[in-house]
Amino acid sequence: MTTTTVTRAATAPRAATPPVRLRAWATRAPLLPALVFMIVITQLPFVATLVISFFDWNALYPEARGFAGLGNYAEVLTDPDLRRSVLTTIALTATVVLVSLVLGLCLALLLDRPFRGRGLVRTLLIAPFLLVPVAAALLWKHVLFNPEYGLFNGLLSLVGGPQPDWVSTMPLMAIEASLIWQWTPFMMLILLAGLQSRSPELLEAARIDGAGNWQIFRHMTLPHLRRYLELGALLGSIYIVQNFDAVFTITSGGLGTANLPYTVYQSFYQAHENGLASAAGVLVVLGSLVIATFALRVVSSLFREEVSRA
Repeated sequence: MTTTTVTRAATAPRAATPPVRLRAWATRAPLLPALVFMIVITQLPFVATLVISFFDWNALYPEARGFAGLGNYAEVLTDPDLRRSVLTTIALTATVVLVSLVLGLCLALLLDRPFRGRGLVRTLLIAPFLLVPVAAALLWKHVLFNPEYGLFNGLLSLVGGPQPDWVSTMPLMAIEASLIWQWTPFMMLILLAGLQSRSPELLEAARIDGAGNWQIFRHMTLPHLRRYLELGALLGSIYIVQNFDAVFTITSGGLGTANLPYTVYQSFYQAHENGLASAAGVLVVLGSLVIATFALRVVSSLFREEVSRA
């Protein structure tokens, strides 16, 4: 081998490096506008909110603005009304997610079986999730819950039953019912996808070995659906923790139904406490990020399972 050949062999990788890097940047360049847009729309407002949360800032008295440090966060965590709103948020989220998961699992099990008109039934069951949240809340408030002309009281009047004011007597349950009705189809779709990803050979083998429907459900279906149940619970929690539409539309935050997003709205638009509202908003975002982190891990594990099966 001559000296010239050795020199060419040594310099070949270096000469090939710039085109590879240019090709990589060329493939990433179309994504840069979307990345910049996402940063401007999402991250810069959050940074501004984070900065404002460290100030004692009332919009009615702008000249009295001053640095408060962690004072706003301490007030959010110690103020009785704000703590009550945190507890309301937890109770609302837990109830809606758990009931939606149970109902979604029941509907998914029914739709997993072939029957005539299954496609139409599936479309009708998905419809509540496709409604605008405010429209769904208005539907429940005026069409179903209204004590004078609502559907529920109309049905009770046919059998001589009482005519309760549903929103006044059970305000939190009224909000929960509206959200459960809207989020059950979402859970159903996730769990139905999990049911349809089961191996039919394993199910047939279990039936040949004498396993009944309950044994298959308990020992095969539920373990298989664990990841899908976790994913539904985590994704549902992310959205329901931040729910504002149903609380604002049905009760306007009254009767002990004000959750943390509605309290942020009250602090910002009614009390004009920019710093306090920003601190509460940052806490909501941090809680959502924690839940989203677990959701991403569950999604990643599902993808790994599907790849391993393939």
